[in-house]
Amino acid sequence: MSTRIVPLVLTLLLGTVCVPATLAAEAEPGKEQAGAPKQQLKWVGCGISKRGFMQDLAAAYEKKSGIKIALEGGGAARGLRHVAAGQSDLGGSCRLPLIYRKRPGGWSIEKREQNIKLIPVGWDALVALVHPDNPLESITREQLADVLTGRITNWKQLGASEARPINLYIRRGKVSGVGRTLRQQLFDDVEKEFASHDHVIVLKSSGKIEKALQKDPDGLAVSGISSSRHRKLKILQLDGVYPTMDTLKAGDYTLYRILFLVAPRDYEKRPELKGFVDFALSLEGQKVIQAAGTLPYHKGIGLLYKATGSDYIREMEVVDQQGLYTLGGH
Repeated sequence: MSTRIVPLVLTLLLGTVCVPATLAAEAEPGKEQAGAPKQQLKWVGCGISKRGFMQDLAAAYEKKSGIKIALEGGGAARGLRHVAAGQSDLGGSCRLPLIYRKRPGGWSIEKREQNIKLIPVGWDALVALVHPDNPLESITREQLADVLTGRITNWKQLGASEARPINLYIRRGKVSGVGRTLRQQLFDDVEKEFASHDHVIVLKSSGKIEKALQKDPDGLAVSGISSSRHRKLKILQLDGVYPTMDTLKAGDYTLYRILFLVAPRDYEKRPELKGFVDFALSLEGQKVIQAAGTLPYHKGIGLLYKATGSDYIREMEVVDQQGLYTLGGH
């Protein structure tokens, strides 16, 4: 792990971290900034971040500052690339930028995802989902991997009394926030091929998958708990552990990823952007994120040492070395 990531992790774990100024003192709730400009910022990004905490965070910030943040979904890639290209003021991503191995050695970051700052603000559990009427309550990591790769294709293989095909819902391609981080955290392989049998349904977004699953008693999918908990779906236990804020924070639930706020690389030169970043990292903002049901990043920092895939950690190091990653917003 990089020299910039390790010290903060260690101090947080020891309880002696010197947090950024935004976390050191809590702002007065509901007090608007004097003379705050009446303007609007645009945020685009993953639907998991949007539904998970950004709606509440944006509303709280508007109440405090008078600055409205218009939210658009579209996925992690859109969040990263629109901010990098200057098409959006801010964004949200549930994955790291795409990183490729260079020959003969070294790594390169996708050009469309370079001109940004990644600011970790929360943790999201990746969860196996089924229809509410499905009697299944728990699945193991091995079983989930076998379903995703096509080794398990029938509900009876998961303990059902009747033999029925599993309708597996997945995202198109390998660069979506769920698809890429699931490959990293479950398989430690971003190129892992998922199943392609007759009962695989490929859709464009996690939101579309979650909506379709609500109508399919034989469906199964993986999505982020930050968005899926708002649907009428059953969230399965993983290896007998149900994903809650407490089990995630303790590392007992072992399938997760970081949720990032995406800002322009020079965002600190724009007071309106720096103001929102500071708010998101403040105690006030972190309380909003937690109240929305998402584990704040600083409360789960120890997860980096729990069940994080080596590929995920390696990519964090590459992003950090390239100056795209900032723990405290600076």
